[in-house]
Amino acid sequence: MARPAFLDRLPATSPTVMRRLAILTVIGQAGIAVTGSVVRVTGSGLGCPTWPQCFPGSLVPTPHSDIAALTQWIEFSNRLLTFVLVVATGLAFLAALNTRPMRSRLTWLAAAQPLGVVAQAVIGGFVVLAGLVWWSVAIHFMVSMFFVWMAVQLVDAAGDGAGPSRSVVPAAVRGLIATSSVVLVALLLAGTFVTAAGPHAGDAKTPRLGLGVQATAQLHTDILFGYLGLVVGIGFALQATGAPRRMWRRYWALVALVLAQGALGGIQYALGVPEVLVSFHVLGAGLVTIGAAFLWAGTSERPHVEATVEPAPELVDARA
Repeated sequence: MARPAFLDRLPATSPTVMRRLAILTVIGQAGIAVTGSVVRVTGSGLGCPTWPQCFPGSLVPTPHSDIAALTQWIEFSNRLLTFVLVVATGLAFLAALNTRPMRSRLTWLAAAQPLGVVAQAVIGGFVVLAGLVWWSVAIHFMVSMFFVWMAVQLVDAAGDGAGPSRSVVPAAVRGLIATSSVVLVALLLAGTFVTAAGPHAGDAKTPRLGLGVQATAQLHTDILFGYLGLVVGIGFALQATGAPRRMWRRYWALVALVLAQGALGGIQYALGVPEVLVSFHVLGAGLVTIGAAFLWAGTSERPHVEATVEPAPELVDARA
């Protein structure tokens, strides 16, 4: 990917700046999923019933006899955050282009972020036009978690060098972590089923998933125990293979996040799924995704390569 000419007149992006912008991208990608849950639990999902306009003929909320102003602005504010995230991810992309030497992995990961925000905006528009049907909301959430995962890879890539990738753990450990990541996808998807069967549809007229909260929550719990088993297995594997300290730090962070999220889910279910805990649970899902993504990213590294300096001709002659 070619760097725009105007970037040649700017100082190269420092690793610190690149990492901070990447972290901001992670926060934004996870945060907009949380604000989306606020839209849902407040029943504001159709506060702006059309897309990309809020109402036919108006991009912004307008007085309407059937929809309260607060409901409109809650939904519209979430749409506005999309534009903020486009700017943040766009800056991260430009910063990646301006790293020297330019690294293809970093650049492509950064390019995926603004493209992902635009894709999510389109999917969000489809969700609205589909009347918040449960499966469209599930797709919206899962795609959001995917870009959270990719944003974490961007953070990790910001600290990488330009050298070739090398694994820091055996292939069997990488395979176990990859398997746990696949199970995490199933766990997140099952969580959307619980939400789809629950009382918080985003709008009172939206039909719910007919499986019921109890059945979907049991499925979600069963997959959670499977995921916990894999996480425990990863710990034994790291111990047996003498994993580096950075892998242990990431591992224990993930363990803490999974246990906290599991406890929150149990409390949420016992209390009848109160609105505020729904949003905290979505936040927890994002944090667990971040933790799992960092663990995966830690399985390999790309060392910094020092530039090779050719000796001056006169030194070569002298040595001869």
